[in-house]
Amino acid sequence: MKQNKNKRLLWQLPFLALLIFGTIYVIRQQQTMPYQTNEGFVFGTVYKITYQYDSDLQKEIEKELKKVDNSLSTFNKTSVISKINTNQATKLDEMFVEVFSKAKEISKTTNGAFDITVAPLVNLWGFGFKNDLEPSKHHIDSIMAFVGYEKISLVGKNVQKTDSRIVLDCSAIAKGYGVDVVARLLRSYGIQNFMVEIGGEVVVAGKNSKQADWKVGINKPTEDSINLSNELQTILNISDIAMATSGNYRNFYYKDGVKYAHTIDPKTGYPVRHSLLSATVLAKDCTTADAYATAFMVMGTERAKNILKEHPELMAYFIYADEKGELKVWYSKRLEKKM
Repeated sequence: MKQNKNKRLLWQLPFLALLIFGTIYVIRQQQTMPYQTNEGFVFGTVYKITYQYDSDLQKEIEKELKKVDNSLSTFNKTSVISKINTNQATKLDEMFVEVFSKAKEISKTTNGAFDITVAPLVNLWGFGFKNDLEPSKHHIDSIMAFVGYEKISLVGKNVQKTDSRIVLDCSAIAKGYGVDVVARLLRSYGIQNFMVEIGGEVVVAGKNSKQADWKVGINKPTEDSINLSNELQTILNISDIAMATSGNYRNFYYKDGVKYAHTIDPKTGYPVRHSLLSATVLAKDCTTADAYATAFMVMGTERAKNILKEHPELMAYFIYADEKGELKVWYSKRLEKKM
């Protein structure tokens, strides 16, 4: 009996050795395979994508980003969203449906703090174009008549509006979605180690070229309208997660001693008036992180904390000003080990 057992072990040894050598070979291949870096311009901002692969995929990446632009860019007059905004008959693509559905979901969760119909109010207050005059209450109320996520819905393969003047703007979610699209593309090639960054929105997976977690910085809020200062508030060591940041500290104006932020509250029609300067959100996907970062900038620190309690899958890092105007931070406990 013992002799038979020993024979079986002898037969298994070659397979075990093959498995060990195969594992070593794969690990060495991963360590020696080069990291590619692609950079470019998309969605009105820059992108930088680093990934471990044996060939350059920039053409494939830009092809995917072009699909996002053709679906969700309001600057592209032939895009799906532009045709919806001008009430033209158009066939909805999968990208638009996916983003529209996610936007509606987060609008409901945040009680309308996130709203893809808010653009007319943003433009009215002068951030879409220069305007030194404060809008009148009458003008704000007239626009509020066609602002609100409840006034749009997906019926079959069409977007249904309660008012033909409603326009959609996915700029507060489309960058994050674009990051997710590129991450999906890289994973489809079997790529396990990568960082995708578009205009500050990020997805990271696996390890960097030093076989460590990816280092991603959170900018320190400064009143620097031309973004010359890139001082970091903190650096996070992260992997297999998405991250997005929204902040009002580079887009504001003073009137009668009051600081008005570029973040407009879709529920009131007026700029927010609270101390939150920057909201960074970490989530499973960048579409979600992007939308919640915008919503938190509307809600302010305390209301945002309540949402985080209801959604433990999210993490956040907030930078705010105290009563003396000094910078303070608050962050989810799970982030402490990543800083």
